[in-house]
Amino acid sequence: MTLYSLFGNPVSHSLSPRMHNLAFTRLGIDGAYIRTPLEDGAHLREVFLNQKLDGANVTVPHKEAAFRACDTVLGIATSIKAINTLIYTKGAITGYNTDAPGFLRAIASFGIVRTALILGAGGTAKALAFALKSTGIAPVILNRSAPKLDAFIAEGFTCFTHENFSPASFDLIVNTTSAGLSDEAFPTPEALLKTLFNKATYAFEVIYKPTPFLALAKAHGLTCKDGKEMLLWQGVLAFNLFHHNTLAEEKIADAMREALRLSS
Repeated sequence: MTLYSLFGNPVSHSLSPRMHNLAFTRLGIDGAYIRTPLEDGAHLREVFLNQKLDGANVTVPHKEAAFRACDTVLGIATSIKAINTLIYTKGAITGYNTDAPGFLRAIASFGIVRTALILGAGGTAKALAFALKSTGIAPVILNRSAPKLDAFIAEGFTCFTHENFSPASFDLIVNTTSAGLSDEAFPTPEALLKTLFNKATYAFEVIYKPTPFLALAKAHGLTCKDGKEMLLWQGVLAFNLFHHNTLAEEKIADAMREALRLSS
């Protein structure tokens, strides 16, 4: 049996184990997927190796720590410097990022997007910023404080804090912060969000449950998506990486969609 895990803090709420384990069952693969809560990302590599894992996914707040835990990094993750998928092969850990392509799959049904504003500056924000950049969109990054923006500025992204930001018109507003995950908070001051939503067309929330951000966006008539479809596709792509891209994506997706329906 192969063994995989999800690393993060918290991980108890995650749907990933249900998705991956049902995919193992439906595709007739002898594998298991568990949760591993981890407070200190500096110990990720040690715990990964001690558990004798064949691979893992990484969620907040350890995606950047996962980058440092890898022996090799491939694909768009080399630019993002944040990892959500780890593969153990021949004594080494290889890292990938499936958040970026998963996000692009999720917003494919939106209409034309020319401008985008990303709220937050963590590992997920990096993945989505580079994903948009790969399609020719130069997203603006807005974060509560300045220090985390340095990495984005170094990559040429336009960045603001709440203090120096003047609202402009954006086709797409994306929330990558944890605001609303376990509280009723907004990722920015509510008045600022209302101004932004008055000029926007689409809103995307990486959290896969109702949040105040999404409720406010819907109240302003925006076309909205929560994070379930991004979760689905990053999971499909990660599962296929676990199996060296030898599986049919739609078969994985069918199983994972079933898991998401069962959990909703």
